[in-house]
Amino acid sequence: MAYTTNPKLPRLRMQAVTMVRRGASTRQAAKYFGYNQSTIARWVKRADEEYLTGCENLVTRSSRPKSHPRLLAPEIVAAIIDERLKHRRCAEVVQDSLREQGVSVSLSSVKRTLARQELLRPRSRWKRVRLHTERPRALLPGDLIQIDTVHFIDWQTSRRFYIYTLIDLYSRTAYAEVHDKLRQTISLNATLRAQKAMGFNFTTVQSDNGPEFQHHFHDMLQAKGIALRHSRVRQCNDNAHIERFNRTLQDELLGKYPTRDTVDQAKLNTYLHYYNVQRKHMGIELKRPKDLLAQVLM
Repeated sequence: MAYTTNPKLPRLRMQAVTMVRRGASTRQAAKYFGYNQSTIARWVKRADEEYLTGCENLVTRSSRPKSHPRLLAPEIVAAIIDERLKHRRCAEVVQDSLREQGVSVSLSSVKRTLARQELLRPRSRWKRVRLHTERPRALLPGDLIQIDTVHFIDWQTSRRFYIYTLIDLYSRTAYAEVHDKLRQTISLNATLRAQKAMGFNFTTVQSDNGPEFQHHFHDMLQAKGIALRHSRVRQCNDNAHIERFNRTLQDELLGKYPTRDTVDQAKLNTYLHYYNVQRKHMGIELKRPKDLLAQVLM
């Protein structure tokens, strides 16, 4: 931090230097500006060293000390930099590797050294900050519902259409709707219709970080008493159940290249009845979703 925060002082210093350069003595300039003669002399010397012509300001220098009694030794700093450049690992790994080599240094010192050398990846100002919500265990129907959207392009008309899918992790009861647009309002309405169709209340809904599952979807679900949890980025196994259902839906009903004309809600409802009532699931020991729901909801 600078020893003064006066914004006009840098310009005033340069005015005193200019006065001296035009023929006035340092004593006269000191009397005129109200400063000590030695202070004016230092300003003039500094302006000469920095080759200032008079158009610039003589900026205020920081009063931060140039050294510290607990400053890291140069060889430790060099070891931190070398270890970082060797494998491009994080500060925790760098510290542990140095510990194995017999170099004792704190984690904060490693991070501070890497930051000073600009060897840390800067945090993006556009990165979204999300509150971490623990993943609940699916002990009852509705404890955890996974939701996702399958994107399709009609190869005949180049039109986009989307299938919103949901699955209950306890009973494997599934739900699906087809729409022509990707909207948070559609995601909300599909979730509420799925809750009505499945016959039990949802406690937590888990989605990926798609644009159809953002703040409005979160706020509207919260108003309905349903919590929203986002899966971890680039961790596809977080939504493994809904991804498996999406694949099953394409394999058993839609095919690889469905068109909008061949996919309608009536066709989806017919398959969902088969999936939830008649189809045996290996993930729940060859039982049917309706059988598990009957045991709990009866």
